[in-house]
Amino acid sequence: QVRLLESGGGSVQRGGSLRLSCAFSGYGYVSGCMGWFRQTPGKEREGVAAIYSGDDYTYYADAVKGRFTVSQDNNKNTLYLQMNSLLPEDTAMYYCAATGFYCRTQALSRSVYNYWGQGTQVTVSS
Repeated sequence: QVRLLESGGGSVQRGGSLRLSCAFSGYGYVSGCMGWFRQTPGKEREGVAAIYSGDDYTYYADAVKGRFTVSQDNNKNTLYLQMNSLLPEDTAMYYCAATGFYCRTQALSRSVYNYWGQGTQVTVSS
């Protein structure tokens, strides 16, 4: 059983930074993915960033490229999302996700993921 627990959310002003963490257990897939998704009320959950376990290849949504960085520390069993130059439109509930299914070509698709955390709120004010 894979367990995921996010932390690090909060409120920041435009241009600020936050680092989200996702402590995981039970994840031992050598060819799966771990990722970050976000959701605002009334909208579908969207993929933000992901990392492929096989070779640490990373994926980013166009809206966050150059501002967000996803990384994974297997020694600490933690997935990170460093978010810089935050914008009000980044305001959302952020979720950590994991999958052991083939994800190489769909790493930002929520349908690929079968394990989810409870989420952490990020609010960016202008």
